[in-house]
Amino acid sequence: MDEFDTLRRELTNYLESKQIAAIEDAYVLAKNAHEGQYRYTGEPYITHPLAVALILAEMRMDPQTIMAAIMHDVIEDTDVEKKDLVNKFGREVADIVDGVTKLTQIEFETRAQAQAENFRKMVMAMAKDIRVILVKLADRLHNMRTLGILPPEKRRRIALETLEIFAPISNRLGMHAFRVEFEDLGFAALYPMRYRILKEALAKSLGNRQEILEMIDEEIRAALKKTNIPIRSISSREKHVYSIYKKMHEKHLSFSEVMDVYGFRVVVDKIDTCYRVLGALHNLYKPLTQRFKDYIAIPKANGYQSLHTTLFGPYGVPIEVQIRTEEIHKMAEYGISAHWLYKREKTVFGDAQQRAKEWLKGVLEMHKSSKNSLEFIENVKIDLFPDEVYVFTPKGMILELPAGATPVDFAYAIHSDIGNCCVAAKLDRRLAPLSTHLTNGQQIEIITAPGARPNPAWLNFVVTGKARSNIKHFLKKQHHEESMELGKRLVEKSLRTLGLTLAQIPPENLQKVVETTKLGSIEHFFEEIGLGNRTALLAAKQLAKFSDLGDQLRTETVTVHPLAIKGTEGIAVTYAKCCRPIPGDPIIGYIEPGQGLAVHTEQCPMLDNYRHIPDKLIPLRWEDKVHGDFPVDLCVDILNQRGSLAKLALAISESESNIENINAEEFDGRYFTADLTITVRDRKHLARVLRKIRGLKNVTRVIREKPEIKRKNTILP
Repeated sequence: MDEFDTLRRELTNYLESKQIAAIEDAYVLAKNAHEGQYRYTGEPYITHPLAVALILAEMRMDPQTIMAAIMHDVIEDTDVEKKDLVNKFGREVADIVDGVTKLTQIEFETRAQAQAENFRKMVMAMAKDIRVILVKLADRLHNMRTLGILPPEKRRRIALETLEIFAPISNRLGMHAFRVEFEDLGFAALYPMRYRILKEALAKSLGNRQEILEMIDEEIRAALKKTNIPIRSISSREKHVYSIYKKMHEKHLSFSEVMDVYGFRVVVDKIDTCYRVLGALHNLYKPLTQRFKDYIAIPKANGYQSLHTTLFGPYGVPIEVQIRTEEIHKMAEYGISAHWLYKREKTVFGDAQQRAKEWLKGVLEMHKSSKNSLEFIENVKIDLFPDEVYVFTPKGMILELPAGATPVDFAYAIHSDIGNCCVAAKLDRRLAPLSTHLTNGQQIEIITAPGARPNPAWLNFVVTGKARSNIKHFLKKQHHEESMELGKRLVEKSLRTLGLTLAQIPPENLQKVVETTKLGSIEHFFEEIGLGNRTALLAAKQLAKFSDLGDQLRTETVTVHPLAIKGTEGIAVTYAKCCRPIPGDPIIGYIEPGQGLAVHTEQCPMLDNYRHIPDKLIPLRWEDKVHGDFPVDLCVDILNQRGSLAKLALAISESESNIENINAEEFDGRYFTADLTITVRDRKHLARVLRKIRGLKNVTRVIREKPEIKRKNTILP
């Protein structure tokens, strides 16, 4: 068993002989199962799982993880079943193998759907056992190391997936060494020429920089020795190729501008010494303002800790210095895997696992709120942003959010219910728009209201996956409930024209209609009608047909009762922008398939093509008490004088109305026309606003724009 020898030698460094024997049993099973299978390189397939196991053995992973790594492809690619692994190696090992296994038995319409569904399965398994992702990352790392033999198209696809998902996940779990190798290997596969040019330029540049690096190193050592600060190591910190490329690409810098910065890392014995080193370095070289970050006091979301400072070095060159303890350095390199690698020392590496579990908890919440796997994976990608801002709750708790986050993201990060009921926010005790981008150190207070609900416009500025998925989930649920309620009202109205009411239809007859339409439930039946996908009159006739009262339907003309509009129906009922109906206007409804009910004024010319189709148009009326503000378009001719627009805006404001949009255009030297969209409660309110505007001396004409006027205006040359 020569091929197992390398792994065996590594395992003897930290495992007992009994544990190694169990791992060898797993190797024998995998070798036999993969017999006759070969990789693209021509090597026996078993070399791949052995290489994956070796990567994990170097991380000092436990025996169960090593066994799972050796057998990680047996369920997917051979006749071995999960129950076989359970019987021989136990439930724990079998679950890890199953968590890494792709869904090969299910047919997917697209590769993207398959990728998303497999990722969803892996995340669910990760939530139960974090070792699933470690096996998957090691599997992907070895595949990336041997990627060159694959066809170009497959190579690029795997590289892109690695850069978009697996490198960010490694970063999120604090596994710096994995992330760097993923990024460089992925970059080399995706853009081979760019990688080669940068690699050659980097090698040449490092040779030219050697002299100044040595000088800075000597000066730092001398300064720390002078102040009697004990240090473990000082090293120049080299950027990896992909980070150089990203910086050049995102900040539009040349290679020489990126390489002008010299990086150093100082490793010391304890946290107290880190701050002493910082003081000594600031005394040696002048620090750059706004470039100091204390990740020791406030760690990054992935558990990363370090002091970062940028200094003016000799000859004015900028020096980036990281200061950390040995323990923190191990944590920065290995992340959650450090828990196993250094578990025999008295360390805080368990905190990395806790942070990973907190992140996974948030990912699972996104999963519940996402309508499908594709939406879920997009939300996770959003959530893997590398840059963070750190803000405070009113009680002083620190919260980490992605760069560009808003108060709405903050509210959802606290709790989904707070996000759903959010109406306003205070930043450092001052009211601010909900779309404001948060900055480091701000104190955020969220103001909620019991009846509040998420606004669809929030999707234009939120950046966290949790906020986005929760808003979409709420709106989808709200749309479902409102469409269902509207559909029920439409059926009730149509039944009245047949001389029946919904209360007269027995539940079993409702069920018969559901079975006939194959919609699964009466709620879905009503929702389809509310969305306009089914006709309410036809549904009413079906219900009447199944009813015992079907033969007793009135033959005389029945009074048609218009459907009442309350203004609080939500997104299932929309108000047409072409004619801007407001309470008091005669109205009619148009059923838009998949959208619901659109309210128009009775004379709206946009409905002329549908007036002969009775099922499309529904008589409507306003309730006696309608709630809400409704937009209406005005056209105002006004004298071109200084302050004219300001007086117009003041008059509208004093009339308890609000201007949503304004567009002013001069039509001769003395006058200009202002097209406005304002909000009013009803026609009486509009009349008050018009009287107020007409009372202005410089206004010559004000009218409410009609749809036919708009249509004529659009065809003018």
